[in-house]
Amino acid sequence: MGDEVSGHSPVPVFSSAEKVLEKLKEKWSTVKKQPYPAMYSSVFGGIVLDPTMMVIPIDDHMVHRGHGVFDTAMIMNGYLYELDTHLDRFLRSASKAKINPPFTREILREILIQMTAASKCKKGSIRYWLSAGPGDFLLSPAGCPEAAFYAVVIDFDYSQCKEGVKVITSTVPMKPPLFATMKNVNYLPNVLSVMEAEEKGAWSSIWVDEQGYIAEGPNVNVAFITKGKELVLPSFDKILSGCTAKRLLALAPKLVEKGLLKGVTAADITIDQGKDSAEMMFVGSSLPILPIIEWDDHPVGDGQVGELSLALSNLLWEDMIEGPERIPVPY
Repeated sequence: MGDEVSGHSPVPVFSSAEKVLEKLKEKWSTVKKQPYPAMYSSVFGGIVLDPTMMVIPIDDHMVHRGHGVFDTAMIMNGYLYELDTHLDRFLRSASKAKINPPFTREILREILIQMTAASKCKKGSIRYWLSAGPGDFLLSPAGCPEAAFYAVVIDFDYSQCKEGVKVITSTVPMKPPLFATMKNVNYLPNVLSVMEAEEKGAWSSIWVDEQGYIAEGPNVNVAFITKGKELVLPSFDKILSGCTAKRLLALAPKLVEKGLLKGVTAADITIDQGKDSAEMMFVGSSLPILPIIEWDDHPVGDGQVGELSLALSNLLWEDMIEGPERIPVPY
């Protein structure tokens, strides 16, 4: 009666799971290509291929308290790239977040490989989360029976980034080291930082710490080529230790051997030093290198994509395609 008086339509009440599933299937029936071909959930203990079933309980503490960590790995031509490196960081993040995994590292790894195989996806990525688990809506996870592990395959045709982008210095406060050095699900500062950049016509942003040192981007590391042709990345003591950034540091000496680079290092970099660099780039799993040609409306170097940025991109891309850090997926 109240709805009729106020002029609003009654809110549907679904008396069965079947009717809810019908509604969810209606949503996915209009999608031409399924972007998530497989998901694993420890809540129901298996892999699902139907996107309708790719759900997380509302009382999961990762959902309503942000008590969770995550990581990712690329799928390139039927191989998982740097899965072990990312999985090690994943478990370090879980330890810092005080979440005990429900399985051993070996089982987590096998789940991810089997999920990728079931998806039939040959190019894309996997993303996986460890949560304090479902149980209640309190702050403490004491009422959660056990941690939950979720994972999903993302089907996406990643390609090498060769066009330059613009960035700004973020005014959104960066995370303190405790939270910045663990890959946790509390990404509101990251989201606001990217939104700020987009509002100003830029692709993304750069965080600078309270001491005036360059930190990182919202979900990527940043790197510079000095005018003396040295590759320099910000130190990892207060920011996330990027797996791709560390791989870049391991591969870049090949360009030193060829005489293209003079040196490779991680160090504290002031904003003035960064803006005076010859080249600048983002470094991240899905890029793996994204050249930056403008910062705060001023050109980086000559304002063009640099040759060394592309050379470093080629190094990483070749490593993703045929390097030793790959695991074949048993489709």
